[in-house]
Amino acid sequence: MSAIPAEFTNVTAVTKANVYFDGKVVSHSILFPDGSKKTLGLIYPGDFHFGTAKAERMEIVAGDCVVKLDGSETKTTHTGGQFFDVPANSGFDISVSSGICEYICSFLD
Repeated sequence: MSAIPAEFTNVTAVTKANVYFDGKVVSHSILFPDGSKKTLGLIYPGDFHFGTAKAERMEIVAGDCVVKLDGSETKTTHTGGQFFDVPANSGFDISVSSGICEYICSFLD
């Protein structure tokens, strides 16, 4: 497993935030020269469900969360330095019990 990046260079940052769940999940999009996109975000304590159109990789930068992928009964805990993948046209439940969970979401082909 490769290390989660600490920074990205040569990108365009979109200043308008993506705000979900009354501000309890907030992210900003970054656009890469090759046309790919990632979001960098924060998840505050709570229980949330996200749907996916494209496959996604959620890399946890700091904090921790509990995740249950749609169609599974298994809940897994992820902490800083770990990631989980979500299939396209699916979704996941994510819970943060305390603190802030920081993440990078990559949209996979």
